[in-house]
Amino acid sequence: MPDLSIVIVSWNVCDLLRRCLRSIRHPETRSGVDQATPDDLALQIIVVDNASRDGSATMVRDQFPHAQLVTNQTNRGFPAANNQGIALAKGRYVLLLNPDTEIVDQALAELVAFADQHSDVGMIGPQLLNADGSVQSSRRRFPTLATAFIESTWLQPTITDLERRTVAGQITAPIRRRLERYYVADRPDDDVQDVDWITGAAMLARREAIDEVGVMDEGFFMYSEELDWCRRFREAGWRVVYLPTAQIVHHVGKSSEQVVAARHIHFQTSKVRYFRKHHGALSAAALRWYLLASYTWQVVVEGAKWLVGHKRPLRAQRIEAYRQVLASGLRFHRQT
Repeated sequence: MPDLSIVIVSWNVCDLLRRCLRSIRHPETRSGVDQATPDDLALQIIVVDNASRDGSATMVRDQFPHAQLVTNQTNRGFPAANNQGIALAKGRYVLLLNPDTEIVDQALAELVAFADQHSDVGMIGPQLLNADGSVQSSRRRFPTLATAFIESTWLQPTITDLERRTVAGQITAPIRRRLERYYVADRPDDDVQDVDWITGAAMLARREAIDEVGVMDEGFFMYSEELDWCRRFREAGWRVVYLPTAQIVHHVGKSSEQVVAARHIHFQTSKVRYFRKHHGALSAAALRWYLLASYTWQVVVEGAKWLVGHKRPLRAQRIEAYRQVLASGLRFHRQT
């Protein structure tokens, strides 16, 4: 049995996927399982390709024959594809790893060693780094409805801009503190700590915990699925831990940035779905209507800027993206 099964879901990021796989040390293999890595871990590597059109699957097949490759004919979404990998995983632990990541030094050994030493830990997130080596925000507290109204909406950059002005900054200070609490900015980056949830670029889960809690909710296409999963782990009594001694570089959003409108739709729809699932229909409805109103306002603002001739190609692109968001209605599939 391998110690660690690594599941990588990829969509049109061939070069980054190659770098990711190269960062995972793999000597001689047998049946897709690494028998003796420099970290003394037996690894199983599983790549699930979500109908990439950039030759990703061929690259994996030709250059990384030790990896088990699953090729989907359509983009099934992030949770569903990860669940395909989890179903094939034979390891004591399963690491869900984005293709736009690179393992730093002994990160895999650090993650497994910590999990071995703490049997009550169900999920571990490493410290994520930006390409320049700076620490990337990757741990969170559970969002409140107020947080959801601010985070990743037009309000967040507006508040940041207002912070530069003394009087306005005093008015927005309570909102800023709410966001800082959400992003766990009140705790050191280098402390091992229990958290509510970790972002999904790299998540190590205990097999026993997965068997108890279940796999990812496929009602989410992408975004919020890791939030939902960590919440379910926590509700089942498993600890979720941020482990900064294990480091992984994360080149943020290289798949989702290819489709701007879809990114907005998936992110906000998933947010609404999460609140429907965990906070009820009323909270979800309030959030959905607020988000639709905010995108309507953004269309008006971008339209005004287009009319006065300010960066017209950019304004036209944004208007079209926001129009598609409004056309979607930010509707999600109800749970059965």
